[in-house]
Amino acid sequence: METDGSKDLRWLAPEIVAEHECWMRRALSEAEQAWREDEVPVGAVVVYQRRLLAASHNRREQINDPTAHAEMLAIAQAAAARGSWRLDDCTLYVTLEPCVMCAGAIVQARIPWVVYGAPDPKAGAVDSLFRLLGDSRLNHRAQVIGGVLAEPCGRILTRFFQGKRRLGKK
Repeated sequence: METDGSKDLRWLAPEIVAEHECWMRRALSEAEQAWREDEVPVGAVVVYQRRLLAASHNRREQINDPTAHAEMLAIAQAAAARGSWRLDDCTLYVTLEPCVMCAGAIVQARIPWVVYGAPDPKAGAVDSLFRLLGDSRLNHRAQVIGGVLAEPCGRILTRFFQGKRRLGKK
C-alpha cells in the first residue's frame, strides 16, 4: 500500500524488510563514523544488485563543502564505480530523509529506489516538506520507502545535537 510515494513497511514481505534493515544498518555505521568525526551523523549507501557499491557519511565540516552530504558523496562514489552518472539499477539507503539538494541529485542520477530512516520535518524533500521524488513534473521519479530503522536513525541525530547544545554549539 502506497501513501504519497512512501511505502508502508507492514505491507512488504518480511525478507524484503530484513534486507532493507540490513543495508540501513550499514548506513547507520557510516552515520556513527560521521559522529566520531564531529559531523552531523548521517550515513548513506548505494546498493547495486544486492552488493555495496558506495558508502559515505556527512563531511561538510571536514572538507568545508556545503554539498558534502552523505547522499551526495555516496552518489558520486557510485557513479565513479559504475563508470556512469546513470544509477538506474541502484538503491540509495540513507539514515535521514534527503533534503532538496540531495533529492535533486537522486533525480539527476536516475536512482529508482530510495530507502530512508528518520523523517526530517525541517528539511525533508521526499515526504516531510516536499515530495520531489514523486513529482510528475520531473523527468524521473523514485519509489520511496521511509521509516526503515527510524528510531535508531533518529536517536543518533538527537543525541548528537543534545551534545552540541550542552557544549553551547549549534
